[in-house]
Amino acid sequence: MTAEVVFARGHAIPALTPWQSSSTKRKSKPTQFLHFTVRACHSIDDKNRVYKQLGLFSLKKKIEDIILRAEMLAPTALELEEARRIKQEQMIRDYNLWDDPVKSNEILVKLADSAKMVDALKDLKYKAEEAKLITQLAEIDAVNYSLFEQAYDASLVVSDLLDKYEVSKLLRGPYDMEGACVIIKAGSGGNKSEVWAEQLLSMYIKWAEKQGYRGRLVEKNLSADGGIKSATIEFEFEYAYGYLSGERGVHFMIRSSQKGSVRREVSSVGVDVVPVFLGSTPDLQISDEDLILSAPLLLGENKSLTAYTVCVQHIPTGITVQSSGERSYFANQIKALNRLKAKLLVIANEQGVSTVSSIKADAFVDVWEKETRRYMFHPSKLVQDIKTGLELADLNSVLDGNIEPLIGAHINIRQPNCTI
Repeated sequence: MTAEVVFARGHAIPALTPWQSSSTKRKSKPTQFLHFTVRACHSIDDKNRVYKQLGLFSLKKKIEDIILRAEMLAPTALELEEARRIKQEQMIRDYNLWDDPVKSNEILVKLADSAKMVDALKDLKYKAEEAKLITQLAEIDAVNYSLFEQAYDASLVVSDLLDKYEVSKLLRGPYDMEGACVIIKAGSGGNKSEVWAEQLLSMYIKWAEKQGYRGRLVEKNLSADGGIKSATIEFEFEYAYGYLSGERGVHFMIRSSQKGSVRREVSSVGVDVVPVFLGSTPDLQISDEDLILSAPLLLGENKSLTAYTVCVQHIPTGITVQSSGERSYFANQIKALNRLKAKLLVIANEQGVSTVSSIKADAFVDVWEKETRRYMFHPSKLVQDIKTGLELADLNSVLDGNIEPLIGAHINIRQPNCTI
């Protein structure tokens, strides 16, 4: 029996992004989808032929692949995470929480993480079953595009949950679950470096928005000729530091100075990333004798900074941090000290030492000594990631915040060290 297709008003099917879900409200004008029905086919081959004619075969295949991936991973992962949660609960029952508050807090945090992971995997199984059911309903009697669209939306949610679970298993560093403070500073290339710094700031803000989060711009030091001299943005959501820690280093913008010229213009921006502790801040004591506090504005170093700017230098390592985004000198002092502590903890962990006093200053690699990425604007538009070797041809897409491939490549090559 051949399929009889009845068409109504047709419109191009809009492209769906991986972050859309069936619960997402579309802001654009509702699209009138192609409506059709297909009479029952005697064979799978007949049905697949109809799918191809209607442009649904590829969509159906994507849905099936995501559901299969979920069915293979979710049950085993859920079993492992539930066993881990039960083990943590047993530790709490067997352990006297009052004897060692630090150890107790560590156990409770791990239990909360395990419980959260179990809930996420249960939600993942439910979403996968929902997508499978909708797909089956669409095939029972007639092929209805609206049902396939619902199934595809549900499958995208499943795929997103799977990706986040798999990434979370790779992000096992001691601070990977924390938020992130991204500090952007223009290099010595004049106004072009300052404009380039503003483009990178926009890239990170757009990336966060695509993940459904917002960054808090706490400091922005404007340039007189356009662009920015520096900016600090805080991302206060889980795993932000794990995602963004690979961005640390120098980001170069490279373009030809003139059309047909072999001479290249290079602009540089330094990016530093330190954890923002979402829960309790690690108890790290730093001697006052090891610190130098100063106010740049009072010294006349930078007329554009606020009257409450605070710089803190750690004498043993030479590390300097700054805060100017808070409303009082005291608040900026606290913020700067917290950033310094976070930075020292990360460095100690990277060097494999158990205390901050054991950090070797001569082994510390400054942000400006580490090349991270090259953005080629001319003659070809290309993004070259130096650390991973990954190359992306779509420069404009990367600057629009689509940096997930670059982040994923960094996560895959990391070797977590859990010394502190």
